[in-house]
Amino acid sequence: MVGPDDPAARLQIVRSRAWLASGTVPGRTPEQRAAAERALLAMRALLRPNGAMAAGWTPPWRYDWPRDSSFAAAAFAHTGHDAEAYRILRHNAATQRRDGTWEARTKLDGSGPPDGRRWQLDANGWVPWAAWQWYREAPRAGRPARLAALYPMIRRAADRAAASLGADGLPPGSPDYWELATSTANIGTAAPLLAGLNAAADLAAEAGRPGDAARWARAAGRLSSGIAAKFAPGGYRRTADGLHGHDSAVAFMAPPFNAAPADLPRALDATYEALLLPNGGLTPGNVPTAPWGQDAWTPSTAFFALAWAGTGRTAKAGRVLDWVLARRNALGELPEKVDAAGRPASIAPLAWTGAITVLALVALDGAALPTPPLRH
Repeated sequence: MVGPDDPAARLQIVRSRAWLASGTVPGRTPEQRAAAERALLAMRALLRPNGAMAAGWTPPWRYDWPRDSSFAAAAFAHTGHDAEAYRILRHNAATQRRDGTWEARTKLDGSGPPDGRRWQLDANGWVPWAAWQWYREAPRAGRPARLAALYPMIRRAADRAAASLGADGLPPGSPDYWELATSTANIGTAAPLLAGLNAAADLAAEAGRPGDAARWARAAGRLSSGIAAKFAPGGYRRTADGLHGHDSAVAFMAPPFNAAPADLPRALDATYEALLLPNGGLTPGNVPTAPWGQDAWTPSTAFFALAWAGTGRTAKAGRVLDWVLARRNALGELPEKVDAAGRPASIAPLAWTGAITVLALVALDGAALPTPPLRH
């Protein structure tokens, strides 16, 4: 804590305002713009010079998750902060393992994981998707060369994603954003991989790699068919066997991740109702054995604001987003959870919630976020 006239603090305020002014701040109301400013500044503060993105600054969260950092890169890209977005992607390239996958999380210096937590396959979708979002917004001058620097990472990620698909077109069971393993494929992995394969195929075409583009497009087609056969009939529930209830990851089947299937609106509505808690927020899933309790999770709740904004249901998106914004703490920071009494809980700020919120506000401003195309 410093005094209100501390010179270093005043200088930081000037610099922060200049940084915000160098890009765009989404939002149609003063409250929305204030929340977007705070979320962007929080993400900027959590971003390290080497491109590592801390999920939060409380010690257990002070690591880089490729999932969270991918969302932050997309949020930076869509608000005019190209350098920050690209720095994150370069760090993702530096921390990618030789087999094309990523650890669940890594230390901020990039030296490796802090523990033996099992790696998570969904990163192989999130990172190429984020690279595609950055590329769509990046200044054209120098863009091909910058993509070329990222391309080895994209190739390894997409090849590993394609190789993971089984005879049914689906990936194996893997921990996803729940960080809990499943014995069969889960939607929280399958949907991001579909987004990543479509994104990688489009980037390959941009990079003049038609062979890669065709190979990854074929893999995306197989995965899309597998999702349609195994997940769609049950309303895109958590697992392909249909035994593990609803999952907020159904939103990953919507823009800006994937072109929404015709039956997705009904699945979004059913899942939202199934996961809605008395405090007005959502639990990530309704599997009885999951450790969620009665706290709402702001990422899972904000997923629906983004999905409904991307599918043209702006009134529903706005109501969900208003709930999230109303649960900021006294400093205006977005928390990870909201307790049963409606109070901010766990840590704040959480970079992932901030990034989802910024993306939803961009979409609600009327500038539809792009979605990786289905290539044939």
